[in-house]
Amino acid sequence: MSAKRKGRAKDRRAIYILPNTFTTLSLFAGFYSIVAAIQGHYTYAAAAILIAAVCDALDGTVARMTGTTSRFGVEYDSLCDLVSFGVAPAVLVYLWALKPGKLSFLNQITPDDKTMTLGMLAAFIFLACGALRLARFNVSAGHRDPGFFQGLPIPGGAALIAAAVLWHYRAPNALPYVPNSLFTLLLVILLAFLMVSNLDYFSLKHRVILKNNHPFETLVLLILILAVVIVKAKTVLLPIGLVYIASGPIVTVVRGTRRGSSPPAPPGQTPAEKTGERGEENSP
Repeated sequence: MSAKRKGRAKDRRAIYILPNTFTTLSLFAGFYSIVAAIQGHYTYAAAAILIAAVCDALDGTVARMTGTTSRFGVEYDSLCDLVSFGVAPAVLVYLWALKPGKLSFLNQITPDDKTMTLGMLAAFIFLACGALRLARFNVSAGHRDPGFFQGLPIPGGAALIAAAVLWHYRAPNALPYVPNSLFTLLLVILLAFLMVSNLDYFSLKHRVILKNNHPFETLVLLILILAVVIVKAKTVLLPIGLVYIASGPIVTVVRGTRRGSSPPAPPGQTPAEKTGERGEENSP
């Protein structure tokens, strides 16, 4: 092999490493979130989950923009997502609001052993539904419209939990130390249900970045917007997240109405083929 070809092969390997580096950073952020939650640093744990979500959004985007998508990257991304957006938020929400003594609305009528069971069960349901969401995403990748997610994406569910934690501490002097455990419990169960539901959610990354004549410039602009959002995360993330999860039923109804008024696709043709899409992977 000539020196020129060796140089090209080396550059190619370096390009393939780049998206997996972002995936590894997402995994590290998820691991840090778990450690921070165990130590009682809940805002740090929540911020780490949001950083993991940004890294997760970048890895697939960088892979597509550089033409380095691979099956290994898809599987590695899913394994890391289960830690960063399944285990980490489940541990955070349990230690922050669902462990014995934190379920304030049950403290007067239920012994601590039962509140421990209820809180642990709710956190585990979130984790289990997140794992099911990832598994369904992987097996249905070639049979779905890449412009939409079926069910709430697991990074979205994790980000909502992180947003709820940050919202609680948005004005520390004006809020009680103990969080609103009833709201948190209901939110966790709702997010778990939405992740395994058949509701349609917009894939903002696909529609804004991939279907764009200037993807790099758009990506830079989105990163700047994300930076502003993160700076104001304590006050803006939870309302934005609640609007997004509420969009699922609306999008599902609209898409169902449009399907009813359009001719069916030919046998063997997927929705992505019908709309002229490539069916590339999005983050789940």
